[in-house]
Order: sequence, then C-alpha cells, then structure tokens
Amino acid sequence: MQIEQTPEDQSIFEDFYERSSTGKRLANYLIDLVLFYVLLFTLGFILALLSSTFRVLLVRVGSDFGLLDRFITLLLYAVYMSAVEALFHGKSLGKLITKTKAVNLDGTQISTAAAFERGFSRAVPFCVFSALGNPCNPWQDKWTKTMVVNERI
Repeated sequence: MQIEQTPEDQSIFEDFYERSSTGKRLANYLIDLVLFYVLLFTLGFILALLSSTFRVLLVRVGSDFGLLDRFITLLLYAVYMSAVEALFHGKSLGKLITKTKAVNLDGTQISTAAAFERGFSRAVPFCVFSALGNPCNPWQDKWTKTMVVNERI
C-alpha cells in the first residue's frame, strides 16, 4: 500500500531525497533507449544467423507490418525496462550513470510489481512527452506513485 503525502510529509521527504531534474530524466531515457536498441539489434542479428525462418520473418515484419513492428518494439521496451528496474531495485544503466534511482513516494525501494507497472506505463503512447515540465513527473511516476530521485553521495 502506498502512502499519500501531505505537504508536511513532502518537506520531510525532501530532506533525504532530491527529485531528479528533467535533464537527468532525459539522459536516463536516452541512455536506456540506446542500450535497448543495441540489445534488440544484437539479439535480432544472432537469431537471423541461427535461423533462416527468423530471417524471413524479420524481413517480412520489417517491410509489411510497420505499425505491428512499432507495437511489438514498444511492448519489448516495456518488458525490458520492467525487468531491469525490478532486478536492479529501481535502477537502470541510465540511472546508474546519472546517479539516480526510482523509489516509492515514501522513499522506500520499489517492489517488483511497481517496477513492472512503471515499465508498462511507458508503453502508453506519448508517455515520453508527459515528462516535460519542471518538476519532471511523467505518467509512469504518477500512476505508480513513484518518483526518480538523486542518490545521496
């Protein structure tokens, strides 16, 4: 169960954590997206080398099913980000580099369920644009009652 914060609780919470900036969130997104596409390309290349059936399917999906290809890629990205944040307790490569992490609103570590909710919230079209603004509070944070904060050094 998530705890709703009052303004007084927010000030106590901010004594321990600082909300990550929009710039850091953008850096996290770009780093994670590049890594995802590198892994996807590498996996596709290996599968194409190992299987002629996959090679034919890859060519066919790439040429005939543009919208289906984008939908599948979006779902794979959601699964990838869900798994990474679940395995690494709210961190991804982007968050590791920018020294940020996803936490619950009460400052506790996110659960596996919350990580999967965050990942699949990203699959909603135009979710990336919800991160614009200051403070950065995209849909995957609002809907799952989480936030990305700077790590204390």
